[in-house]
Amino acid sequence: MITALYVSKTGLSAQDRQLTTISNNLANTSTIGFKRDRAVFEDLLYQNQRQPGAQQTQETELPSGLQLGAGVRVVATQKEFTQGSLQVTEQSLDVAIDGHGFLQVLQPDGTIAYTRNGQLQINGEGQLVNADGFLLEPAIIVPEGATRITIGTTGTVNAYTPGEVEPQQLGDITLVDFINHSGLQPIGGNLYVETVASGAPVQGTPGENGLGVLKQGMLENSNVDIVEEMVNMITTQRAYEMNSKVVSSADQMLQYITQNL
Repeated sequence: MITALYVSKTGLSAQDRQLTTISNNLANTSTIGFKRDRAVFEDLLYQNQRQPGAQQTQETELPSGLQLGAGVRVVATQKEFTQGSLQVTEQSLDVAIDGHGFLQVLQPDGTIAYTRNGQLQINGEGQLVNADGFLLEPAIIVPEGATRITIGTTGTVNAYTPGEVEPQQLGDITLVDFINHSGLQPIGGNLYVETVASGAPVQGTPGENGLGVLKQGMLENSNVDIVEEMVNMITTQRAYEMNSKVVSSADQMLQYITQNL
């Protein structure tokens, strides 16, 4: 019964972390480019009281064993990088990635971060930046007085200025991809950084070598499915209640023993 208390405690802790993951998904339903998390569970070590296959006698062996589990734990939270739906904004600096790939931004400490959020803006120096003011990599500078900016599906950025018929090419937006998307480390602000698990970034032109294409005037919505998250929340709540019931039942059994023995 004491063991049952500790086992149910691990269940309560694991379901609490599951609920935290679900609540974070629901909180980011409207976050552009957000990728939902899912909690990964695993059972804990077993107490082997009878080893399966052990010799019971010289001529017989046990067909099965006796193992008592020690509970459960959340071993990881895994990002699901499925494509979110695309919404039309008709804003010239909004760009969605239709397919694989990440945009690159330069952080204040000089390191590169990666994002699926294509809500670009222009800073005071005419440079394309994200909402936090981090420069897009490679850098693209919009000339003063530009009346219209176009971003092609392959990342070519052009600007139209008064008095000129032909557009001025400002540069190219490139994408990077990773062999293991789930290995990327989210750091907030719709940003990810490279880790050993993600592998090194592979840079390329949008639309080539498996990379997605860019869609100007569109944004990628969060891939959170509200109905699925609500169902997961209900099952998590019920699992938490059942583990709480185990604690209550074990307590009642211990109370019976202390009062009657």
